[in-house]
Amino acid sequence: MQLKYLSGYPKTLLDQVQTLISNKTLGNYLLQNYPSPHQIKTNKALYHYTIELKNQYLRQSNPISKVVYDDKLDVLHQALGMHSYVSRVQGNKLKAKNELRIGSQFKHAPPEFLTMIIVHELAHLKEKDHNKAFYKLCSYMEPNYHQLELDTRLYLTYLDKFGELYE
Repeated sequence: MQLKYLSGYPKTLLDQVQTLISNKTLGNYLLQNYPSPHQIKTNKALYHYTIELKNQYLRQSNPISKVVYDDKLDVLHQALGMHSYVSRVQGNKLKAKNELRIGSQFKHAPPEFLTMIIVHELAHLKEKDHNKAFYKLCSYMEPNYHQLELDTRLYLTYLDKFGELYE
């Protein structure tokens, strides 16, 4: 069984995940560690939550004009969220805006996973590439970033294999 969200992780970890799936205990693991989904359901609430995080950690970075849940993001191609830099001509001026799009499957995810994805996308305001400085910034904003990234991938694997976690 291929674990598409976990490619690149060590074989020992993949074997552990396979065991959790075979024993149908992956959901129990996730519910034990993340017992309930977040309550940020609207784009307006998502925007305000994102701006709070940005103001707490990246006050000097460029402003964000839009944050939305996007049901068109392709999770299969590792796009859990997306940061885009949109340039528009308005009169004789060039206006540039930062936009964040979060996969709509995260409307029903644990709050920690939503925070991890937003932190990831906010880090792209400062660091465009996934390099050491990028992950250092992610860990600064969310100290448990790497564990949350793994658990988010486990959550996506669960959704793929078994369907919704929180009913």
